[in-house]
Amino acid sequence: MRVHTLKRALVACALALPGAAIAVVVAAPAAHADGCYTWQRTLAPGRSGEDVRQLQIRVAGWAGSGGIVRVDGRYGAETAAAVRRFQSAYGLRSDGIAGRQTFAKLYQLQDDDCTPAHFSYTELDDGCGQSGWTGGPLPAGETRANALRTMWKLEALRRSLGDRPLNVTSGFRDIACNRRVGGASDSQHLYGNAADLVSRSRSLCDVARAARSHGFSGIYGPGYTNHDSHVHVDSRRENDRDRTRNTTSWSAPDCGVGAAD
Repeated sequence: MRVHTLKRALVACALALPGAAIAVVVAAPAAHADGCYTWQRTLAPGRSGEDVRQLQIRVAGWAGSGGIVRVDGRYGAETAAAVRRFQSAYGLRSDGIAGRQTFAKLYQLQDDDCTPAHFSYTELDDGCGQSGWTGGPLPAGETRANALRTMWKLEALRRSLGDRPLNVTSGFRDIACNRRVGGASDSQHLYGNAADLVSRSRSLCDVARAARSHGFSGIYGPGYTNHDSHVHVDSRRENDRDRTRNTTSWSAPDCGVGAAD
């Protein structure tokens, strides 16, 4: 967890103010120069473009049970549904349209490096005590982008668990590190698509069960071999660069989590 920036604090205060004060902050989204990304227009079904893709990255963790949000720059039904869930989770009007208050909440949540409020690149790139995104099967920039998408899903999962801390014990691993720890030969950790999690305030089963609704197509936890001490989550179904079939694979038998759930 990191210290909130002044940017997020100011937006949070503005959102808490009544009527007229809110209008001052959100009347013109384009006027908000965010350090990461600034949306210039309201987004709704039928829209397309880079601004939609940036929104999809941030709401992909609100995909719903067993679902995913394709990050393709096209505002379709699954994106609208994810936006509605995001809005509901943060007490906003739930209409599936990304407008002023939705963007204001996203500005509050994101840091200038585009990571979400409660996760950082340094948490995801610490494989075997090292740092950086090299040494995997993908170019470093692509791996880093995958890790960012993973973090936004983790932010949604964290919110659903009462906004209590989730600790990442393993994120990206280069090939040598993955070999050293005995990871699967085509592990999603190699691509920046995976995180191993523990929580001091919620049970591992709570984490595994909740992860089913937050865009994770790979979930392994208690009862699955070598996963009694943590919950593994990944986005294998969206990974077109690995050697694994794009499918959903869940197994945490002690938690009642299985592939058919």
